[in-house]
Amino acid sequence: MPAYSFTALDTQGAVRKGTLEADSARSGRTQLRDQGLIPLTLEPISGGAAGQAQNGWRQRVLKASMQSVWTRQLAGLVGSGLPLERALGLLSEEAEREPERNLNAALRAAVNGGSSFAKALAQHPREFPDVFIAVVGAGEQSGHLGDVLERLADDLEERQRLKGQLLAAALYPLIVSAVALLIVLFLLTYVVPQVANVFAGSKHALPALTVAMLAFSAAVRHFGWIVILLLIAVFLTAVQLRKRPEFRSRMDAGWLTLPVLGRLIRGYNAARFASTLAMLSGAGVPILQALQAAAETLGNHALRADALDALVQVREGAPLASALGRKKRFPGLLSMFARLGEQTGQLPLMLERAARQINQEVQRKAMSLATLLEPLLIVVMGLVVMLIVLAVLMPIIQLNQWVK
Repeated sequence: MPAYSFTALDTQGAVRKGTLEADSARSGRTQLRDQGLIPLTLEPISGGAAGQAQNGWRQRVLKASMQSVWTRQLAGLVGSGLPLERALGLLSEEAEREPERNLNAALRAAVNGGSSFAKALAQHPREFPDVFIAVVGAGEQSGHLGDVLERLADDLEERQRLKGQLLAAALYPLIVSAVALLIVLFLLTYVVPQVANVFAGSKHALPALTVAMLAFSAAVRHFGWIVILLLIAVFLTAVQLRKRPEFRSRMDAGWLTLPVLGRLIRGYNAARFASTLAMLSGAGVPILQALQAAAETLGNHALRADALDALVQVREGAPLASALGRKKRFPGLLSMFARLGEQTGQLPLMLERAARQINQEVQRKAMSLATLLEPLLIVVMGLVVMLIVLAVLMPIIQLNQWVK
């Protein structure tokens, strides 16, 4: 049954908005009149209407944090024994934002029309990735949709937690670096030139540090904009080159070779890969399909190529642990747990444990790096500022000695 979004007036003259299901627009207006409402607008909710912004361009309705909350709510309703269409109806009624309300109404309309929940989700690719749809489809086929949705919510929340911790670890060093750069630019472009003006008429030679700082200040003031333009050009060129698969693969492979950052990137991607693979295989998705979907979640294209190559080896009959063990970019912990899972017949459980341990290791390394960078950045900033201050003060001290 199609879903419609409506705007109507109640008996008090107040405007009411919402969604309803009806066989046709005429039937929908009849429903509104039966409820004592005067219909103003009644528009069908199509598959893409949920993500349509008011100004006409498409945007996501359920962002990452909202998607985990939505999945948790739906899992609770379905797990309590409520029919899926009724659970979606309740979510539509409780939604505070109209786009979210329309999304739930569209999903409910598709399910009521005889479509499976996975197919209904597939009509909204901007909201639900392929992995999400595959897990839901497996949950429907096994009859344990509530449990599968709970695992999906756990996985989404864990990913958000890891992203938040990595962002928090990087935020303070970035702020300190930005403030330090602004302070140094202010000193070089304003304070140091004032020293040059004061001693412009002096016949005495200035200290070497002051001369060097004046030359550097002049270079920044006269050629700084050229450097900025070059940096912008390099950035834009890199963005365009990253659209080429072969360049992006080489670039991503280069990131993995960095001493500390490379390990963090490897760990983050490996944890995401293991978590997705554990969730899919635990839901009953065939291992080849699960490997394909898990590989697509990897943001690093070099690691994605390794995962797809491992998929080929598994398709040819190689054990998963052996296929992953040949890929040195993946942490050895992943292949070790995969081997234990294959030997014990508990592959999803072992992959989940591997993802958890790799997650913890990434968090520990990120926090250690942030703890080390914080005092290091402060010391470096202090040294730079001290050099500038010395370059300013040394001529003044020298002038006092000449006067005496």
